[in-house]
Amino acid sequence: MIRVCSADDIPKGTVLSADVDGTEIAVVHAEDDNFYAVHDVCSHAEVPLSEGEVDGCTLECWLHGSRFDLRTGEPTGLPATEPVPVFPVEVRDGDVYISLTPSNGVQPS
Repeated sequence: MIRVCSADDIPKGTVLSADVDGTEIAVVHAEDDNFYAVHDVCSHAEVPLSEGEVDGCTLECWLHGSRFDLRTGEPTGLPATEPVPVFPVEVRDGDVYISLTPSNGVQPS
């Protein structure tokens, strides 16, 4: 697990963009009070998902409105049809750690 930031750096309902060993990651403090990490690239238009809006446990791409489930990476709204990689997250001692091994089996492109 790699330390990304302090949990305090990401208020609930916001996203932090981070480069973790060369992989762009969007770390989300979702409205369910959990932290999630997804590849910071929309599978539809290849723009940063971290610039999108958090809604519950989904992240909406700002460009075309594709929505992704933060737990599974699956698209929940068109035009995206391909999932994004989801990375395991742990919060320890107030810090956010992620693993670069996708939990949903989807590899970053």
